[in-house]
Amino acid sequence: QVQLVESGGGLVQAGGSLRLSCAASGRSFSSYAMGWFRQAPGKAREFVAAISQNGGRTYYADSVKGRFTISRDNAKNMVYLQMNALKSEDTAAYYCAAGIRVYGLVQALTAEEYDYWGQGTQVTVSS
Repeated sequence: QVQLVESGGGLVQAGGSLRLSCAASGRSFSSYAMGWFRQAPGKAREFVAAISQNGGRTYYADSVKGRFTISRDNAKNMVYLQMNALKSEDTAAYYCAAGIRVYGLVQALTAEEYDYWGQGTQVTVSS
């Protein structure tokens, strides 16, 4: 069992930055690939970024590539999403997810492959 708690969301002007954090509790954090997804009102949940179990591979949605950076600290059971050059279209609830069977790009993109989810943190970008 893994519990995930996101933090760091808030209101920011377009062009600004935010850093989301996800704290994981439970065993074997380093066995899980970690992902960030987001969902805007009236829209489907979408993949944002993912990182492999040891942090050696990262994946990004085209819409955030070059602006967002995912990282993890297995010693602290933490995963981060640094978001720069924010746009109004980045406004959404952001969710952290953990998947023990996630290996490779196709699985990393797929929400159904993740086993545990946080409660979400709201990011609002004003234009």
